[in-house]
Parts: sequence; C-alpha cells; structure tokens
Amino acid sequence: MRNTAKITTAVLAAGTLTFGLTACGSSDSDAASDTSGPLVVAASPVPHAEILTYVKDNLAKDAGLDLEVKEFTDYVTPNTATEDGSVGANYFQNQPYLDDFNKKNGTHIVPVVTVHLEPLGLYSNKVKSADDLKSGATVAVPNDSVNEARALKLLDANGIITLKDGAGNEATPADIVKNPKNLKFKELEAAQTPRSLNDVDAAVINGNYAIEADLKPAEEALVLESATDNPYGNFLAVKEGQENDPRVKKLAKLLTSPEVKKFIEDKYAGSVIASF
Repeated sequence: MRNTAKITTAVLAAGTLTFGLTACGSSDSDAASDTSGPLVVAASPVPHAEILTYVKDNLAKDAGLDLEVKEFTDYVTPNTATEDGSVGANYFQNQPYLDDFNKKNGTHIVPVVTVHLEPLGLYSNKVKSADDLKSGATVAVPNDSVNEARALKLLDANGIITLKDGAGNEATPADIVKNPKNLKFKELEAAQTPRSLNDVDAAVINGNYAIEADLKPAEEALVLESATDNPYGNFLAVKEGQENDPRVKKLAKLLTSPEVKKFIEDKYAGSVIASF
C-alpha cells in the first residue's frame, strides 16, 4: 500500500482564484522553510504521485531524503500550497500552464527539472476514429486557458479544425477559422473530461486524467500528441528562492535517474514518456 496522504480539493478555475485560499492550513506553513524536516511534495495522483511514491519507497532512503507525498485532484491548489509554504514543492504541471498561472495569480513558482510528458489525446466511447465524428458532434475540452489551447492545437495538428495563424497558449474556440464538421465544444474542468465521455461524442483529455480513468493513451486515443519538440513536459517546481534547498536537489536528481526512467517505461508503456 502506498504511504501517501490523499487530499480531496475543491475544483477551482485558475483564472478566478482568490489567492487568500490556502491548501492545507497555516499549521503546515513551515513545510517549505524547514529544510531539516521532510520535503512535502504536492502532486496529481497519476502518474505524478505514483512516480514520487516509487522514489520514496525505493530510492529516497539511500539518498538521505525524507519525502512526503500529498495528492491533489485539481490543477490550482498545488501551486497555491507551494506559494504559501504549505508544501515544499509540487509536481503536476508544464511550462505554459505555470506561466499562465503565475501571471493570473501573482505567484512565484519556478521549474526545477523536467521529468516526463503525458501526451494529450482525443477519446470517444461513440466512434472509432476522428474521421467518424459526425457533423455537429460535441467535443469536450479542458476549460483552463492553457490546456484548452493545447487541446485545440491537437485538433488543428490532426486536421480536425484549423486555428487562425498565431493562435497561442490562450487560444479558444473563437480562434477556429475552419470547422468542417461544425463541431461544438463543451468546456469542462480538466478532471471532469473523462467522466464526460458518455455525454459527448469525444473529449480531449489530459494524460494523467486519462490514465486515472483506466484509458490507455498509447492504444485508445483517436489522436495523440507527438512527443517530438513538445513544450508540455511536466516538472518538479518550487517557490522562487527554494531551488537550492538540498532536499529539492536530491529529489531532482532522483526523479531524473535511470531507475525512474525504467519505472516510467515499464509501468506506463508509452502513455507517459520520460523527458530526460
């Protein structure tokens, strides 16, 4: 059994966050500043917490690292908890998402080391290929700005829609210039997209939520992101100024070790790809 503290969090949209909300309460506020204690890392359950738990159970002791893993089920609280010191680090996000989050919320989170990529994919319980989507079909997409843009770029890259030139990390359906199937888009919190599969014709789902829902991205996605030159690698992150914490340095080294690379390859079989 994994020795991991699981936390159920409210679903919050990054753009509407009131920063005064904290993740774990003031009693944990010294988690980041006390480098003599355990390093508490906030993580999405799959695959992030699984990878961290592998490190905790197999590598941390020999490296002299006391590691504690806390699971969060949304894409907001890990950053606010890192900012306010409730946790010492987090592992769940990519650079475009972090840039957008810091800009919107005035936070000061910085990446330490990139560990893996979870390819974003289009899934369906109703059709076997993207070509089979009917005119007027409804496609669910994540509603946070970066992941929605990433979803639309995936559809664009596969010829399902065409985005206007220059559509970047804040692209929305309003930036679609060609939509030959007249697709309708249902914007949902990212964690809800797998649960929408029975209600929509298809859904673009983040890799971690796909795996958590027992989907197999490498086998079941109608279309899947390419790992080549992909800017969406997931990394260990800390509040600015904590990069030289010796516990963080130890964890960064362990997360990019040959042992972790083999664990990722063996456990996820291409649904998660090591980025080192």
